[in-house]
Amino acid sequence: MFFVRLLSRLPFPVLYAISDFLYLIGYKVLSYRKQMVRKNLNNTFPHLDANEIKAIEKDFYHNLCDYAVETLKLMTMNGATLKKRMHFKNPEIVDAYKEKNQSLLLLASHQFNWEWLIASANIWLTMNVDYVYQAQRSEFVNQFAILTRSKFGSLPIKRSEVMRDIVRNKDKVRGIAIVADQFPGHGNDKRYWTSFLNLDTAFFEAINTLAFHTQYPTYFAKINHVSRGYYEMEFIEVAMPPYTRDDKQVIENYIKATEKVIKEYPSGWLWSHNRWKKKRDD
Repeated sequence: MFFVRLLSRLPFPVLYAISDFLYLIGYKVLSYRKQMVRKNLNNTFPHLDANEIKAIEKDFYHNLCDYAVETLKLMTMNGATLKKRMHFKNPEIVDAYKEKNQSLLLLASHQFNWEWLIASANIWLTMNVDYVYQAQRSEFVNQFAILTRSKFGSLPIKRSEVMRDIVRNKDKVRGIAIVADQFPGHGNDKRYWTSFLNLDTAFFEAINTLAFHTQYPTYFAKINHVSRGYYEMEFIEVAMPPYTRDDKQVIENYIKATEKVIKEYPSGWLWSHNRWKKKRDD
């Protein structure tokens, strides 16, 4: 961790030079997950020709390498710098709920740079934002993720303990942030199947269940890539309570919002994830 922190102190121009080197090694030499990325892109955008797919692919790998050094930089980045580089377009939406003592569900996707989004929430907003996380096998990765995401006051909530945490902190006014577009891969995960990016896709049914039990207003945190190292986040309404147990508007509207931002800027999403590794009948 000391060595990682030391690297994090490098200035942005040096870190982006490292990112360019990582791109050459990862994409040009090692072809890191290139087959998976190209397969996902071809399945999602069948109307694009090979040159168009390759252009998205190359831009994605540049963004992926930038994501790596930007997340590293979180270790030592101060709040003023992060606030300048991750701009919140309409924070007043969340601030208004804070004044009414109303907690929120804040849903995001794996759009670069979601790590900066989580870390910067408590810089921009008057409402505290805690985040749901899934522990990784590597203890170092867990420690690094919690350290960087929690640097400015966000608290981690284990995915398996979300409802218990909400009950335990029922009087706490806060936003609960969930990056909810990954594959629900655990055996006890209830899956919601739908069409997403032209493919039969499973999502976490739990975000719908969570909305029903909390009756919290739900917003999507849309990230726009402005330029290298600069992003803008916009809150978009997903659904408003009351919700019924069988109501699917939260998950359906979240899926639509996620699909829309991916189609607007396809190279900004995490195509290297094996998102469609399971079929409906598995």
